[in-house]
Parts: sequence; C-alpha cells; structure tokens
Amino acid sequence: MDLVARAKGLMMNPLAEWQVIAAEPAETADLFKSYVVPLSALQAAGGLLGTALVGFGALGFVGLIGSTLVGWGLSLIGVFVLAKIVAMLTPRFGGPADPIAAMKLAAFAPTASWIGGACMIIPWIGWLPALAGGLYSLFLFYVGTPIVMRIPKERVMGFALSVVLVAVLVNIVIGIIVGILF
Repeated sequence: MDLVARAKGLMMNPLAEWQVIAAEPAETADLFKSYVVPLSALQAAGGLLGTALVGFGALGFVGLIGSTLVGWGLSLIGVFVLAKIVAMLTPRFGGPADPIAAMKLAAFAPTASWIGGACMIIPWIGWLPALAGGLYSLFLFYVGTPIVMRIPKERVMGFALSVVLVAVLVNIVIGIIVGILF
C-alpha cells in the first residue's frame, strides 16, 4: 500500500477508496506500520514544531518532546481502542463482527485529521486546517462505515454517532492522561 496514494484517494475520492480498502486483505500490524504510525507522526511533528516556533512555555524543550511523544503514543493506542469499539458496536447495528474491518475503518478514517494536524506547524492559525481535517475525518468515517463495516445505510448515522461519542470520551481520557503526566 502506497501511503501517499491511499491518503490522496481518501481525501479526493473517498467512496472509491473505501471500496478498495474494504476489498483488500489487511493485518493490524501492517496497517500500523505502513500507515497509522507515519501519518500520525506527521501530525505530532507539526504540533511539536509549531509549539517550538512560538516558545516552549513552562515545559521547556525536553518537556515539549516528552509531551509530544506521550501524546503521539496515546493517539496510536486510541486508534487501536477505537477499532475495538467499532468491532464491539457493529453487530448491534446490523453489521457482521469483523475486527479486521474495524481496524481498517479506525486506521484510515483519521487520515484528514492527521494531515490537517500537520498544519499545526503554522503558529496561531494552524488550528484552522487541523479543525477542517478533523471534521473531514468524521465525514470519512461516516461514508466508510457502510462500505467497510457492512452496516445497513439506514443505521449508519446511529452507529457513527455512537462511535464518535465513545471516541470523544476516549480522547478526553487521553488528554487528561497527557495533562497529568506533563
């Protein structure tokens, strides 16, 4: 899988790209190694450099590096946990229990968020493309759900809202952990 082609496909033609994703075989380790880790690292690096450009604040440089690495690591765990949540909720909304499909959805849906998050390198306004990327990732999740998870279209909205609610809670917990550690 070509990372750039996959990200471009999801950004420019998500319906067709989700069809390709649904049809191809995948393993969790390969998805993380070839897609999730490098693309999420782009977001972490953008945030790190953007913060460094305006000053390190109370954390100092070492604290900034530590905070970035912990946040990045927890975001990787968040993708894994999101996949578990998707796999757990899918049968309740009429889809088959398929942990690999759930991992595909959790791994590829945040693409726009990671790309937009890399724009955090731009001081003071980087949050705008990051926000747009986050919103587009919600759209990617929504349009990918019936294709990858095979949930009936009339139940996709309820499923997506349920997963988003749980994902928001997971990210709040991640934020609290990072806040406590740094």
